[in-house]
Amino acid sequence: MDNTRIITYLKDGVLADALYEDSRLAELTLLPAGKASILGNIYTGKVKNIVKNIQAAFVEIENGVICYLPLEDVRRPVYTGPKKQERLAEGDELLVQVSREAVKTKAPSVTTNISLTGKYLVLTTGNRVIGYSSKLKADEKTRLKKLLEGWELLPVGLIVRTNAGQAEPQELKKEYDRLCRKYRFLVEQAVHRTVYSCVMRSRPAYLTSILGSRSESLKEILTDDAGLYEQIREFLEEEMPEDMEKLRLYKDRMLPLKALYRLEKGLEDALSAKVWLKSGAYLVIEPTEALTVIDVNTGKCIKGKDKQETIRKINQEAAKEIAGQLRLRNLSGIILVDFVDMEKREEQHALLLKMRDFLKRDPQKAAAVDMTELGLMELTRRKQKKTLLEQAKECGI
Repeated sequence: MDNTRIITYLKDGVLADALYEDSRLAELTLLPAGKASILGNIYTGKVKNIVKNIQAAFVEIENGVICYLPLEDVRRPVYTGPKKQERLAEGDELLVQVSREAVKTKAPSVTTNISLTGKYLVLTTGNRVIGYSSKLKADEKTRLKKLLEGWELLPVGLIVRTNAGQAEPQELKKEYDRLCRKYRFLVEQAVHRTVYSCVMRSRPAYLTSILGSRSESLKEILTDDAGLYEQIREFLEEEMPEDMEKLRLYKDRMLPLKALYRLEKGLEDALSAKVWLKSGAYLVIEPTEALTVIDVNTGKCIKGKDKQETIRKINQEAAKEIAGQLRLRNLSGIILVDFVDMEKREEQHALLLKMRDFLKRDPQKAAAVDMTELGLMELTRRKQKKTLLEQAKECGI
């Protein structure tokens, strides 16, 4: 699969970060002009209060922002101020990292499990074990385990990402050393910062996206802005030098980059409630306050002689499209899908298994849970940042 990532400005300074997989828009993030996301930032926060009945604390960070901290996430916290009690208490000052942006009416979430992310590795402070991406092949995992056994590791956790499977040992060690330097800064210097200050800002979202791209499938990184080109070039030189040759500055003024990739049309389609399928069937996607509802309709699909076979094909086509739409629109939380009615329980189960296969391609954690007694499929997808619709509203689109 050939992937192209384009980073360009839309109207009014809105930055668009788009990933195309085999020429089809697969991911899209909109960043409002002059407003940076706090996702991934690390702060010295102060515990304002602890609510035991929901097993959570509320922590204040920069600019008076109050964040939600699940108590189950408080493992090996790094305290930055005087500590009188063994357990977390009101008034405690500690390092926290924003793990989820504010979503609708919910406050941002933070964690004391600090994660420092690289292309190949993620260094974590909470769970001190070495984990491996489930997408690594067996021989790659074996090779990497032997390699890490020869390293002198800090007493922290480590997650070995999918990209590590094709990496050279010296590339992995160089990145590990860089992450260790950041960790030492946090535990040795950042603890002396004043409360509520940001001690480490995350990379701009488009750089984080590049970092998370699969190396073997990423063909090209395109931008038509000279300033963005320089920022990306400096980032690649420092953290992804092996991908430098993939970066290109697009210069054709007669055909803007966003027009070449029909980005505005792709955005319009991704914000529409209705999604047409090749068969003539269509989806209706309706986000609500509590969950997202997706309805599968036969639409213009001409039924063949075998009605159940036609329904099976429509539902399979819909399942594949739904998995793609969850990723494109960044839908999360609880999703209920009303497929075209299937008569047999085994047909429902087969569709559930098919959906699970499609969801495996999603970089975010997503799952097809079950079919309800009413024939609705239950899906969940991890919440991390705003939906595309929320991003568009924030950007005035």
